[in-house]
Amino acid sequence: MVGPFKRVTEATYLATDKSDKYRAILRHFYIQHERLREFLLPEEVYIHLKDSPYFEKYEIEELHSDLASLVKWGNLRAQQESGKVKTIDEFKKKRFRYQITPYTVEFERMLIQFEHQSEQFGGSLEKSHFERMYQTLQSIKQSSDKSAESCAQLWDDLLTYFKKITQNTSDYFAYLRSEDASEQMRSEAFFLYKDQFTRYLRDFIINLQRTAASIQDIMLTLHREEMRGFFQKVSQHEENVFRFERLGEHVDHVGELEATWFNVKAWFIGDDAGESQYENVLEQTNEAIRRMTRIIQRLGERSMLHRSRKEDYLHLAQWFSNLSSIEEAHKLSAIVFGLSHTKHLYSDHIPTDDIYTDVWDEAPMAHERVPRIRAYREKSRANAVESHADKKEMTKVAYLQRRVYEQQMIEQYLDGHIIELEQLPVIQPFVRKLLLSWIGKAMAKADRMIKTEYGDVVKVELDRSRTIVLRAEDGQMEMPAVTLSFIGREKS
Repeated sequence: MVGPFKRVTEATYLATDKSDKYRAILRHFYIQHERLREFLLPEEVYIHLKDSPYFEKYEIEELHSDLASLVKWGNLRAQQESGKVKTIDEFKKKRFRYQITPYTVEFERMLIQFEHQSEQFGGSLEKSHFERMYQTLQSIKQSSDKSAESCAQLWDDLLTYFKKITQNTSDYFAYLRSEDASEQMRSEAFFLYKDQFTRYLRDFIINLQRTAASIQDIMLTLHREEMRGFFQKVSQHEENVFRFERLGEHVDHVGELEATWFNVKAWFIGDDAGESQYENVLEQTNEAIRRMTRIIQRLGERSMLHRSRKEDYLHLAQWFSNLSSIEEAHKLSAIVFGLSHTKHLYSDHIPTDDIYTDVWDEAPMAHERVPRIRAYREKSRANAVESHADKKEMTKVAYLQRRVYEQQMIEQYLDGHIIELEQLPVIQPFVRKLLLSWIGKAMAKADRMIKTEYGDVVKVELDRSRTIVLRAEDGQMEMPAVTLSFIGREKS
């Protein structure tokens, strides 16, 4: 029994002692195949090879032997030429004509692509592919009255743009992480192109965020029943393409197309397995900008080390000498050199674990200074182990009371089982931060549903067509209209 990963004998011609001759023969077959000439006679191939000085001593008998080897490996198909035979001897000599096989066509196509490429990664950040993909999705959404041929063309366009997006972005980021690109960024000449590179990445991020959000929205509106109808038309068009190997074959084309569609959606929206690849592309682009900023900063610091500050100091001295009073000189000194005799205090004490606590809400900290001398040693003595059970219990009770208070405040704003941010009165800052954190977590989910800290399942519905004002005690914020639905509380 032959498994799916059988030995590919068609690739044998690429790694033999006579690969140079085999590749020259098959390259000529490939070029003629692209020109719609399927069958070639040995004499035609021989005349083509003899045009090269490399095949000056190449004989026709050796060509027949090489052609037989390529037929044996599956690179060529031989067909006996009997239409123009005039004698029995000519028929017995079995004059053949040869046709290149599909495997070899793909090999040669891949090799030509490699030959035209350098050893570096290619790829690019093309923002136009996202726009065209969005336009194709809009056409798919309006394809209920389109023909099967039009639907198949739309599906082919969608996959083409998607493949270009995934391949180009992954190749370009691999190029940015390559050693050659890193060396170019660390060179002094990079200063001349940093603005162009920054503009390229910035434009891509802005267009990506704007277009990808539209793609995500339209993907969420394309329901499964609607897409199954579209895939049935695509499958109908594919089945109309007659091929002998498909006779008697029963394949669930709609199921395969639907599985491919789920993968395309997961790239933009995400699935149960993890985050979307779109967010990964966004993060990689931001990381490229951060990395470039760090490199530019280091290059600037390096250039400043070798720069003479004599002219700067002379200019400052002239500036100071033109001032009319010592008070103005003090002001200029404060601007140029900053404050003198400043003290910087550092403490590693963390008063709270709440990241939303503002600085002015924290309790003051005590900092004990120790002498900065080498001979200083802190006195230590054995002490009894203190029990902090009471303090822990008090902290726990205070934390639980705070959670209960927060939950009561949220319950206060419930209208049945929903909270409409547009209808809320002036709320406390912690309520605003909690609601925004729920919205942020839900937008990262495909179904827009999360489980809160209090055990409730909340679904977030976002209306981008309307803008509301969320009012809080510390200010106002404009945002799209949002409705929070608490699942399971409809009856109560």
